[in-house]
Order: sequence, then structure tokens, then C-alpha cells
Amino acid sequence: MHLLLLSNSTAPGRGYLEHAQDVLAATLDGVRELVFVPFALKDHDAYTAKVAAALEPLGVAVRGAHDGDPTALVRDAEAVFVGGGNTFRLADALQTRGLLEPIRAAVAAGTPYIGSSAGTNVACPSLRTTNDMPIVQPRSFGTLGLVPFQINPHYLDPDPASTHQGETREVRLLEFLEENPGPVLAMREGTWLRRTGDRVLLDGEPAGARLFARGRDPQELATGTDLSHLLTA
Repeated sequence: MHLLLLSNSTAPGRGYLEHAQDVLAATLDGVRELVFVPFALKDHDAYTAKVAAALEPLGVAVRGAHDGDPTALVRDAEAVFVGGGNTFRLADALQTRGLLEPIRAAVAAGTPYIGSSAGTNVACPSLRTTNDMPIVQPRSFGTLGLVPFQINPHYLDPDPASTHQGETREVRLLEFLEENPGPVLAMREGTWLRRTGDRVLLDGEPAGARLFARGRDPQELATGTDLSHLLTA
């Protein structure tokens, strides 16, 4: 199994996917064309074109999953990239188009999977740790389960100087653990997770991540931490 799960697709002051070009090149080594799943955004053509432009320097062509039979495209893909946007809209599209099982099967057979933001959310067992508003109602909160733990992309630390009176991301994740077993990997922007077989590594910018687990204080994780134990947590 080969997974690249990005917390975000755009870093401040840099172009789309520019901050992750090296790891994308490594993940897509030998891939001539990937299938892009654009269903987290409304305009599928424009989104696919944006990804194609970003990956052109790597010599990788991009075909949208909406451009034909998505099940057949995923089944025959050299690699699959599920883009960010609204996680509820994405999950709804994956479910109604019957794409969950074909993506699972392709990844299990060795097809590289790249997810960004919402695409990272749906690699988890459930979308319950998304940051998004439920603009549509999917059939289920269940998603791909390519990793057995939850991820919260775009994680923001509590700001002690903020006057905002709503819940912080930390509070919301602790609430999640009151009702669900966890754990939850809260990935700050600029970081990503790589899974190769039974090895899972936190990588990317030095911002790192936090690991939330029921009954324990959140644990600070440095970039470069081996998180393979989460596969059996």
C-alpha cells in the first residue's frame, strides 16, 4: 500500500502543490498518467485542469474521474489523487458513484493513492474529523479506511490571544474522543503522512503534528516521527 496524505494543497506564498513537489515526484515515480477525483469541488473541469498544470513539470498527465466511467478509470489507474474541498460533498459523490470499493481495491493492489485535505479525510475510516460544513448529506459518514485511525488536516493550535469564544480545534477533537475511540492525528499545514506497506511516517515542514488519544493529553509529534504503531492502535 502506497499512500501520500497531505494536510493541505497550497502553502502561503507558493503555488498549488508546489510545497510538496519533491514528495509527489517520489510517489509518482514511473507513473505516466493519474486519475484525479475532483468531486470535493463543484467545477470538476477547472479543478482537474488546475491539478494537471501543477503536475505537468513532473511529466505526469492527469485525467478527471468525471471524464468517463469513474469505476473503470479508477480500476485501470496508475495512481489515484483525491483532491481537497468539502469532505461531505466528496463522500457523497464517492458513495453515490460507487467509488469507495473500487478505490479500496486499487490501493490494496498497489496503486498509489494521494489525498489532500478532504482527500486525506476520506482515507480515514470516517469523515467525522473533518473541519467542513455539511453542505450535503452523504448516505454514511463511513469513508475509505485506508488507514485505521482518524486525521484532522489543517490543524490549528489554540491561540491564547484570540478573543473568539467558539470551540478551538483542540476542544472539538477532545469532544470527538468523548464519543469515539480515536486516535486522531492532527496534522498542521505543510505536513504529510506517507504509508508504504506497514510503515507510516510523518513528514513535510517542521510544523509537526499532535496526536489525540482518549484518556491522554495530546502528544506533540515532530516531523520525521515513525507512526507505524498507529496501524495497530
